[in-house]
Amino acid sequence: MSETKASPLLVIGAGIAGVTAALEAAEMGSEVVLVEQDPAIGGRVLRINNYFPKLCPPSCGMEINTRRLERNPRIRVMTSSKVTAAEKTDGGWAVTVTTAPAYVTAACTACGDCEKACETTVPDPHNLGLCTAKAIRLPHLNAWPKRFVFDRDAVGDAEAKKIAEACAYGAVDLEATATTETIEVGSVVVATGWHPYPIDNLEELGGGQIPDVIANVHMERMASETGPTGGKIVRPSNSEAPKSVAFVQCAGSRDVNHLNYCSGICCLASLKQATYVKEQLPDAEVTMYYIDRRAPGRNEDFLLKVAEMEGVNLVKGKVGRIEQVNGSIKLHVEDVENVRLIEVEPDLVVLATGMVPNALDDDLALFTRKDDEGFVLDDLESGVTVAGVARRPEDVAASVRDATGAAARAVIAAGGRS
Repeated sequence: MSETKASPLLVIGAGIAGVTAALEAAEMGSEVVLVEQDPAIGGRVLRINNYFPKLCPPSCGMEINTRRLERNPRIRVMTSSKVTAAEKTDGGWAVTVTTAPAYVTAACTACGDCEKACETTVPDPHNLGLCTAKAIRLPHLNAWPKRFVFDRDAVGDAEAKKIAEACAYGAVDLEATATTETIEVGSVVVATGWHPYPIDNLEELGGGQIPDVIANVHMERMASETGPTGGKIVRPSNSEAPKSVAFVQCAGSRDVNHLNYCSGICCLASLKQATYVKEQLPDAEVTMYYIDRRAPGRNEDFLLKVAEMEGVNLVKGKVGRIEQVNGSIKLHVEDVENVRLIEVEPDLVVLATGMVPNALDDDLALFTRKDDEGFVLDDLESGVTVAGVARRPEDVAASVRDATGAAARAVIAAGGRS
């Protein structure tokens, strides 16, 4: 008597949470389809310079995961792909996955000859548009799959033909089209991750208005050796090293006009970034303006360590307005502990913007259960479980733990439906 083959498990999103969930489920014996809309896996984590708790580059941890993916025949990875429809079935879900045109095929060896032939540049997505990159390129240094991507719409036909002819392996397909596939799955892990709250929404804090007012995600790229400044922390307005840096906490968070909730990690991120500044610019003055200092558990030790650094000041105060006056940045601050209003003029301001769930504007049936802020909720009866920041704001370590639990719940759900 033959056994009925269990339906695969679908993981949507290949950031740290999605990759972890896929690996854990596959290593428990499940077949897994991992769908990622970007051309390479890794998500937001690979845009971070260093991350908690080890304060090391995330590329090392992700490299271990990519090796596990390569070795596991149970996982099918679909990059440049997006779930565009989902319908409930008796056995789970029928999901439609649309894959963008593969202008660069699997024959690519990442030799770089096509990039040399390309003259057109585009804003670099990996560096959040802070610099440009060639229209055909490796997405970033640690990209997996290690395959070039081609922004075909940015390049004219004559140049595109020149680029294609430069590839000795015939890996550039100028006639590529999008493809669509329907997949039957037993359960789903939603790991769609997050995006930073748009700095342009924070006009009262100079967001999008003052060049030397940047977001915390911009600081991560600036501090990275693979970032737009080669790892140098500078003022965007003149490329000079700042003598004073102000970190503004809860920029758009815990605010009825923006995000109602606390993203949980912003205090730690700013404390970490304060160490970036002091390591590179030891004479710079660093001030962090906060409503509450939130560093739970062992992280309190890190908070105290940074607070005791020479030239670092933590001020309990709400920054109400930031403006540019005669070429200088002026912060209007309510100094709570000293019960006074103060004005300060730093060289560089870093806004600690919050985490917004990517599923916020998605109308798929898979995402119908959400909380008031747009974070996705488990629906175990329907075989849908959630991992990482799709569920709630979390740091990397918490997302990994959460994804392991989500994988277990999804495997059980899929097994009960097969």
